[in-house]
Amino acid sequence: MNSITRIKLSTMMFLEFFIWGAWFVTLGTFLGNNLKASELETASVFSTQSFGAIIAPFIIGLIADKYFNAERILGILHLIGAFLMYQMYSADNIADFYPYVFAYMVAYMPTLALVNSVSFRQMTNPEKEFSTIRVWGTIGWIVAGLSISYLFHWDSSEGIAQGFLRNTFMMAGIASLILGIFSFLLPKTPPVKQQDKSNRIADILGLDAISLLKNRDFLIFFISSILICIPLAFYYQNANPFLTEVGLDNPTGKMTLGQISEVLFLLLLPVFFSRYGFKKTILVGMFAWAVRYLLFAYGNADELSFMLIVGIALHGICYDFFFVSGQIYTDARAGEKYKSSAQGLVTLATYGVGMLIGFWVAGFISEYYKGAGSENFWQDVWLVPAGIAAVVALLFMLFFKDKQGPAVATDKPFGVGSERQELTSLP
Repeated sequence: MNSITRIKLSTMMFLEFFIWGAWFVTLGTFLGNNLKASELETASVFSTQSFGAIIAPFIIGLIADKYFNAERILGILHLIGAFLMYQMYSADNIADFYPYVFAYMVAYMPTLALVNSVSFRQMTNPEKEFSTIRVWGTIGWIVAGLSISYLFHWDSSEGIAQGFLRNTFMMAGIASLILGIFSFLLPKTPPVKQQDKSNRIADILGLDAISLLKNRDFLIFFISSILICIPLAFYYQNANPFLTEVGLDNPTGKMTLGQISEVLFLLLLPVFFSRYGFKKTILVGMFAWAVRYLLFAYGNADELSFMLIVGIALHGICYDFFFVSGQIYTDARAGEKYKSSAQGLVTLATYGVGMLIGFWVAGFISEYYKGAGSENFWQDVWLVPAGIAAVVALLFMLFFKDKQGPAVATDKPFGVGSERQELTSLP
């Protein structure tokens, strides 16, 4: 890969995740303060991510993979996204806002797979080259969060009171417009001509890999993956509103510690995985979710603010040790025949079904405690996902045997091996 191509791909990744980080992190705070959304209305908005994840494979599998250059589809979707972001910026109530955020998620989620597709097709050695490109996506997410807190101060108490969080959509829209235009300058990535390219829904959604669920251990892992997404949804939906409400300074900027820790723990994962095996690695990830929410439940923005910071920083363990190691395990257990379909099935089950359930559970729990007039609202809310994560971890520890032994460790960077598997992976 020449230096010009590397710069183009790195810029593409930076903008791709800058766009997401520019508005999604503060979405819950914006909905509650700017649009006066109820907890269930907030859950409905966040659920659009899951619907986008479910619909995205059809766009990729039925259109992009077969008929059009990936970089052109990427450009068109981001230009549409720029328009939708402006409409979200202009919306004054949740009823006007919802159709645009739904349409945006349907347009945006396929681009997560498209940027991978464009990248992989330019690489002669993806195992070594992809990580240096993908890391710019995480940097983009971090820069967006730092800009909101430390450059523009949109998430300060004064900024929120004046409605400045609305500007996050304008910032994301401008970045989307830039990436939409820039995409047409990316290396040409035509569809791969394959005689046996299937149009079957089962192939697109990875349903052919359902036979893997006959294996008891894989079934337990599969169910656990869905269930652990419930506490995960609590974080994405409630973390920023919580940190803002308890008075933590620059909450969006501080939340970027989660992405920084993700990069660090991703480097440690192969060592931990090869030394302790899949079961112990994934259990550490599960229990980390419980610990994180206990820290949130009992920490505060004053003398116990370190508990909130540690809880944020645990994101690297929570995410990498469960989801990334889970992808490695799935790849090892699926075999050559089902590698891609198995990753697609797990992605659909987690970020589609699991997160969809999780967002609504988080909404119902928050609505319940608000209606009950809870004196320790956030403590009561965070103890629920802490309990769920602990129960899932205990059940996994008791019933998952991994009789085939530890999955083979891999030094492949996250996302290598399947262009679709990072379709909905959050940084």
